[in-house]
Amino acid sequence: MKTIDNFNFSGKKALIRVDFNVPLNENFEITDDTRIQESAPTIKKILADGGMPIIMSHLGRPKGAEDKYSLKHVKDHVAKVMGAEVVFATDCIGAPAEDAAASLKPGQILLLENLRFHKEEEAGDEAFAQQLAKLGDVYVNDAFGTAHRAHASTAIIAKFFPQAKCFGYLMAKEIVAIDKVLKNGEKPVTAVLGGSKVSSKITIINKMLDTVNNIIIGGGMTYTFVKAKGGKVGSSICEDDKMELALDILKQAEAKGVKIYIPVDVVAADTFDNNAKTKIVAVDAIPDGWQGLDAGPETLASFAEVIKNSKTILWNGPLGVFEFENFSAGTKALGDAIGAATANGAFSLVGGGDSVAAVKQFGYQDKVSYVSTGGGAMLESLEGKELPGIKAVLD
Repeated sequence: MKTIDNFNFSGKKALIRVDFNVPLNENFEITDDTRIQESAPTIKKILADGGMPIIMSHLGRPKGAEDKYSLKHVKDHVAKVMGAEVVFATDCIGAPAEDAAASLKPGQILLLENLRFHKEEEAGDEAFAQQLAKLGDVYVNDAFGTAHRAHASTAIIAKFFPQAKCFGYLMAKEIVAIDKVLKNGEKPVTAVLGGSKVSSKITIINKMLDTVNNIIIGGGMTYTFVKAKGGKVGSSICEDDKMELALDILKQAEAKGVKIYIPVDVVAADTFDNNAKTKIVAVDAIPDGWQGLDAGPETLASFAEVIKNSKTILWNGPLGVFEFENFSAGTKALGDAIGAATANGAFSLVGGGDSVAAVKQFGYQDKVSYVSTGGGAMLESLEGKELPGIKAVLD
């Protein structure tokens, strides 16, 4: 795997695909700059070599050139984070981009306008990719968040740099972290899979059955498994059409020697509301009109024990409706258990939108080994799919 450590960028223009799709408020201020911070080491290494970084990214889902999605809004913040002057090009191709690239000096960074102002980007258009490729000497992909998309700037462009393409530090970290879980994790390996639907996790569960020792099922998925086994789930979220599938997963797991842990008790509520009446009940005896919204104390104790004895941990999805303070205890307890295991030498990877949101909300970023920056890309990696943005650089 070629990373930027395989190159000296002195005097070279490095065309870097980053993921600066950051949230902005109504005053165009960045409310979470994690993605910019994560790409800083790559950009700073190129600057330190005496190279000239040319940054390309998308922002939002614009329909044509919309001012609110212009990357000019992030220019000053990028300059502050990188500690370097940032020049902005009013387009990502054509004269504005080519002139700015031609006059770029060592120590400066060029930020191109939003790639998605051109529909050719998402279409994976080769001519558009070639116009982008003209701007640099080396192609660096550091955008894991878009690695699962076969877009012009992530998958097509690499062919114009047959010998001069590599991964940035962020991309390399993501690939190594996922490989640690899927291919070379120290045993026992435990996957915690939460979230509301079995259907959205089925391919991950199938893939995991060949690589892990334990699977902890949590969140709304729980009730499909419980009902499939004949339990009463009240008005809990449940995919009735996936019950056969749930039973099949349990059967496959048993055949492969993988232990599946399902909650034994839950915090049930009489309505989907933070201030609902609650009671702790057995997971398979939830009264009519009540719904499970969080894992119960017995469940959390047994899950914590499994995690304590694990050497590699994947956390994908919360254990309850953590957005409601009164139903966040399960997800917090899970975070505490994973944090403690990590402190004792386990490797822990957190990925997928809701679990990353929970980790940030409850301050677990520094207590786990790695928090993935790419929701969809992370999930597709875990499903065993080859990501176009990674394949293009490896080819």
